[in-house]
Amino acid sequence: MAVHGTVAAGFEGVRDEFAAFLAGEEHEPGAQLVVHRGSERVVDLWSDGVTGESLLGVFSSTKGAAYLVTALLVQDGLLDLDRTVASYWPDFAAEGKGEVTLRELLAHRAGVVGLDAGFTLEELADDRAIAARLAGQRPFWQPGRFFGYHGFVIGGLVGEVVFRATGRTLQEWYEERIRAPYGLDMWLGLPESEEPRFLTVLPMLPTPEQQAELEATAHGPYSLAGIAFNQHVPDPVELYDFPNSRTVRAKGQTSAAGIGSARGLAGMYAAAAFGLDGRSPLLKPDTAAEFARIHSEGTDLVAGEPDAFGLGFLAMGLRFSFLGADSYGHSGAAGSLALADLRQGFAYAYTRRRYAFPGGTAPENEGLLKSVVRALGR
Repeated sequence: MAVHGTVAAGFEGVRDEFAAFLAGEEHEPGAQLVVHRGSERVVDLWSDGVTGESLLGVFSSTKGAAYLVTALLVQDGLLDLDRTVASYWPDFAAEGKGEVTLRELLAHRAGVVGLDAGFTLEELADDRAIAARLAGQRPFWQPGRFFGYHGFVIGGLVGEVVFRATGRTLQEWYEERIRAPYGLDMWLGLPESEEPRFLTVLPMLPTPEQQAELEATAHGPYSLAGIAFNQHVPDPVELYDFPNSRTVRAKGQTSAAGIGSARGLAGMYAAAAFGLDGRSPLLKPDTAAEFARIHSEGTDLVAGEPDAFGLGFLAMGLRFSFLGADSYGHSGAAGSLALADLRQGFAYAYTRRRYAFPGGTAPENEGLLKSVVRALGR
């Protein structure tokens, strides 16, 4: 499978690592890899099956855009991390949630990962519908005491706080402050005019051994994970298929419906951390440090596995020990990953079209990231 695109001098090893991965993936219909060293794009690669301008479903890598907007609004003084969610949004106080702060909500500690009755696809596509349904939901654990990944709903919950505090949606803020000024191909609500560039997400093709592993480790539909990913409703949507709905793409809910490219994701983190187009970084050092700082660590009650979160962002320095301790970013279910490493001075984004086994951060990201760190070290 051919590799296309360019790398700057010194980053040839990144291209070699990308090519080596693709050589062993006969069923991979397309992947993209982009790296910025500071504000400079030094890696811009893609494989057969896509182009550098193709738009893909990035699933939970979308959350990085939502958290960057929230960080900007905190930085501007429009949001206060230690105010209660209910002080902005009174209905949220129902069922014992009145003392949950915005800080706790962002750290996945609120306990409202889903609905007892579940969502329709139309509701899941709409942040404000998600928020309206969840306002009266009882939490699944004592708020603030534990944490669990609010995979499908965190954007709707945080976005409702943004809307109540500012009168504007999180998507509107993102378009005005981040996407449009830099011309980024990372959309929260894909315009009809961009639809021809979108490539549908393709399902995983597990080996028989992988399929057996998936079945052995699958969460039941009425478990916390089943409820969090809306699997307890009749005829639930397959997760890989979520961004393949035009309704989902058009509404751009901010937990999992972002449509973009590796160029768009890497550019977003480069703009936040290092600045682009001659502009200063979007986030001041204190803001970036606060949002990257670990707020939840231990066993995630939804996933049932160890994990760690900053304010929304995944604690990337714990996931990859060779990254800076305060690296921040997010992965997506199909295998995408995007992040900024301030200490080593780079932004990274990887996307793929086919859903990767076993879901979440695709395994090849580790080798690709290591090749980037090696290139920077030289």
